[in-house]
Amino acid sequence: MRIDVHAHLWSEEYLHLLESFGSTEAPAHHRLGAGSTSEELDQRFALMDKAGIDLQVLSTPPASPHFEDEAHAVEAATWVNNEYAELTNRYPDRFRAFATLPLPHTDAALAELTRALDELGMLGVAITTDVLGQAIDGPAFLPIYEELDRRGSVLYVHPAGTRAQSELISETMTWSIGAPIEDTVALTHLILAGIPSRFPNLKILGSHLGGALPMTLNRMDRQQPWESPNTPEKPSLAARRMWFDTVAHNHIPALHAAAETLGADHLVLGTDFPYQSGEAFQEAVTYIERANLDDADTTAILDTTAANLLGVTPPA
Repeated sequence: MRIDVHAHLWSEEYLHLLESFGSTEAPAHHRLGAGSTSEELDQRFALMDKAGIDLQVLSTPPASPHFEDEAHAVEAATWVNNEYAELTNRYPDRFRAFATLPLPHTDAALAELTRALDELGMLGVAITTDVLGQAIDGPAFLPIYEELDRRGSVLYVHPAGTRAQSELISETMTWSIGAPIEDTVALTHLILAGIPSRFPNLKILGSHLGGALPMTLNRMDRQQPWESPNTPEKPSLAARRMWFDTVAHNHIPALHAAAETLGADHLVLGTDFPYQSGEAFQEAVTYIERANLDDADTTAILDTTAANLLGVTPPA
């Protein structure tokens, strides 16, 4: 069963709701072909068919309902989770979804997590690499990880588009360089805080092959004893407790580095729709097929690991 774990959908109604609450991120996501109109869905399904993709797991980041005003965050999270539930019920052979939480409000987030997983059938939770400037290893997030760990559920981590809160990463670098840096920083925060070993049943899924982790884990292992001596295990061991999507923009050497460093058995197909659309959407699949990985690894990445990770079975 071929599952795309990295796919976005933002209806115009949802984006307008975010904008009404003051979101500066939402306007960039209009008119990308990632909406919920019949025309947009038909075009999306045609792309999926051409790529041989059975199912997409929908997620909202970076257009997430993160607001200082708790009522706004709750209203927007509830709205989009209900919308995703309606879509997954209408198209059960095409869509599943990760829940969106009204962060940084922990109690409200836990309540929405429970509703989304127990009542709406979500597969886990999607969060951004930082939440209104807060690192995701902070105390506000630990109860969420504890609950996901209790359930053996998925935490999907996606860049926030905040350039890792660095003035040195300009707006012209936000997604080309900023996004993989955000992946690297956020996942390293989780590693150094011991989140993967502390919550062993929590299934952490990172974006974009883990950013720079495939290139930096050996360095981290050697630096960790003196730079971060309180880290409970070697960073490379912690990273092997995680999973990573394959979004790498047709760059086969990056896929090889991730497969060798993170483990091919911990890679799962991602397309980053709509940012990879048309020919690039097809390449998100075909570059894996062209990478000359072991046949069993290629099959696992494309067709089996994600289903096992997410607990998804084909429709009857």
